[in-house]
Amino acid sequence: MDYVPAIMRWLHLMAGVMWIGLLYYFNFVQVAALKAAAADNTAAGITKHVAPRALFYFRWAALVTWLAGAALLGSNFVAAFTLHAGHAAIGIGTWLGTIMLLNVWGLIWPNQKKILGIKPATDEEKVKARRIAFLASRTNTMLSIPMLFFMAAGAHSAIYGI
Repeated sequence: MDYVPAIMRWLHLMAGVMWIGLLYYFNFVQVAALKAAAADNTAAGITKHVAPRALFYFRWAALVTWLAGAALLGSNFVAAFTLHAGHAAIGIGTWLGTIMLLNVWGLIWPNQKKILGIKPATDEEKVKARRIAFLASRTNTMLSIPMLFFMAAGAHSAIYGI
């Protein structure tokens, strides 16, 4: 038995569960909780202790998920990315995951650093950063639905007729 693909598949699955789980936590739990906590001046615990730690695991889980997925594709990496016949379903899932990864590292994390005070920012910059991080995160939430479908379809194409 070749252990490397088995390890990569397990790593891809576990990191993906962490990434998407934290994405859903941020969008369905933390955003609403922060509004309520800000109203009664108890948000500091979330913004000082919970959010930075959750964002650490969120961004690194995104990268590990993508890298393990790329390793699983192996010699089919280019075929998937160019949507060649027989690789279109996994390729679409791969593209969606790539866009989501770029959102995490290029939009969400840089703006969250401003919001959380990790990087100095004016109040005006923080307002803009909140909007950008919010929209990028919501975009990833919406992209996660078809991404999960196409990732499963790539592995189970006979079931989906793809």
